[in-house]
Amino acid sequence: MIRSMTAYAGNEASTGDSTIACELRSVNHRYCDITIKLPDHLRFIESDVRAILAAKINRGKLECSLSIKKQSKGGAGFQVNLDAVTALLAATDQIEEHMLAPLSFSALDVLAFPGIAQEQGPDKTHLNETITHLVKQTLAQFLEMREREGAQLKLLISERCQKMQGFVSLASQRMPEVLQQVRTKITDRITELVAQPDFDRLEQELVYLTQKMDVSEELDRLNTHITEVLRVLNEKDPVGRRLDFLMQELNREANTLGSKSTDKDMTQIAIELKVLIEQMREQIQNIE
Repeated sequence: MIRSMTAYAGNEASTGDSTIACELRSVNHRYCDITIKLPDHLRFIESDVRAILAAKINRGKLECSLSIKKQSKGGAGFQVNLDAVTALLAATDQIEEHMLAPLSFSALDVLAFPGIAQEQGPDKTHLNETITHLVKQTLAQFLEMREREGAQLKLLISERCQKMQGFVSLASQRMPEVLQQVRTKITDRITELVAQPDFDRLEQELVYLTQKMDVSEELDRLNTHITEVLRVLNEKDPVGRRLDFLMQELNREANTLGSKSTDKDMTQIAIELKVLIEQMREQIQNIE
């Protein structure tokens, strides 16, 4: 299954008086790089979230953002640490004994002191279950988007492979004529320059030149690599790295084809092949 490394998905879930939001976004990357952003009081679930994501993501720079927001600002769950209040007031009395003019303070001043006002902490077990379910739900949508984009990439690459096969077939048909033209041109030129040419030696040189200029092996390897690309596109496992390697091999053969060419049509075919390979390479950079 071809998957793109670029995708986005977001979801929300309610628990108690809070709303939890989860967002997943990714871009292409050579390896699997997972970053998790969440509030400090949700750090306890980071390892679980990372494990869920790592089990499904093989490549790409993935960012997971988790946030929690109160649905209302009512006083439900608000508590006062009475032990802390008692200790604070006792400490205040001791300090005021040494002050010339003690200052009065209100209950709101006391509540503003760290540790006095407390909110009832969430049930971590329930919160863990809620967030885990939310992350899995968001991840499923995220993977669906990756697969949809992957299907488009597969189509684009397949179309270019078919075009390449057409150019390779055209080059194979053109090759015998090109070699014959080379033989005729060299023979005629030597006949003009030498009154009595050594035809046995000439034949040996012609055989050597035609072998040197023959690109049958390159064309065969191009066909083999193109067939392999089409096969790999139907694999279920991540294939991005393998496709990238095949692009390197295709480019090498196309370069050799161009360097050996002495015919403008063959040169143009080599150029067209390199253009198609570069187009595929750009698309493959985004495949998982």
